[in-house]
Amino acid sequence: MILVVAATEVELEATRAEHVLCCGIGPAEAGIRTATALAERRPEAMLHVGIAGARALDPLSVVIGSEAFYCDIGDPSSIVPRVEVAFPDTALLEAAQRALPDAKVLPIATCSRVGGGQDFEVEAMEGFSVLRACELAGVPAVEVRVISNSPAEVDRSRWRLQEAVGRLGEIVPPLLEELELCVR
Repeated sequence: MILVVAATEVELEATRAEHVLCCGIGPAEAGIRTATALAERRPEAMLHVGIAGARALDPLSVVIGSEAFYCDIGDPSSIVPRVEVAFPDTALLEAAQRALPDAKVLPIATCSRVGGGQDFEVEAMEGFSVLRACELAGVPAVEVRVISNSPAEVDRSRWRLQEAVGRLGEIVPPLLEELELCVR
């Protein structure tokens, strides 16, 4: 079973996936709910989907995460060891590229506030937490996002949220078909 994870019920409903988890908005909630689901359900793999912001990519572009970077660590010069990057499973990443050949493969920043991933082209709020929980549980995972807005756009009425959610509904079914070939 591949578990499809998204921050909101609206995103999940658009995917029409059978096995789903609403992980909640933000890194803390996403990590906690994902870890709980991994312990209870033990899926073969996890597909994390949702909408995201991008500085230069066109709205409705699709991005496959090459890495998920956690940007909320308050003291980057600290000498205390920490984990700031989570990686997708290589086989799932390759399968996602086959299913979505026009998608960009880029790092995705995870930050708790819009604009917090300023060193990255793409930012969202849950990816690192979901992928890191999967890494720790030994469950392969990959993150795929549809761009809805620029983080610099303060007028949220201009964000293309509904269209981006609709685009999720288009890409997830063929994506799941390709990913399922990897986990069989």
